[in-house]
Amino acid sequence: MSPIHRINPAELSPPAGFSHAVTATGSQLVFLAGQTALDQRGDIVGNTLPEQFAAALTNLLGALRAAGGAPGDLARVTVYATDVADYRANAAELGRIWRRLAGRDYPAMAVIGAVRLWDEQALVEIDGVAVLP
Repeated sequence: MSPIHRINPAELSPPAGFSHAVTATGSQLVFLAGQTALDQRGDIVGNTLPEQFAAALTNLLGALRAAGGAPGDLARVTVYATDVADYRANAAELGRIWRRLAGRDYPAMAVIGAVRLWDEQALVEIDGVAVLP
């Protein structure tokens, strides 16, 4: 049984691409560092937000798998975007990318606008917390 339980109260607006609350009862926390669209050489890949989002999420999930976790173990994810309007405009495609890479279970999430990220060419950075059984 998963240590993650998603809670979406009926009195709140229906969540789309996130859960309103997540409880976790596992035995190990995994704190995932912010991941951008860096490849193994340290170069940013992708010129568009969806391309970079897919690469950053792939990197985040790779770090999670290396720690013994799976996408369903994510309790909290924060997305930092250099252009929130672009993020909103691409929300449907970003949702498809999430479902393809991480499945249909969404953690508690936030999208934060950032003037710039550590990697100057990065359009998006994703970090998170997972709870392993």
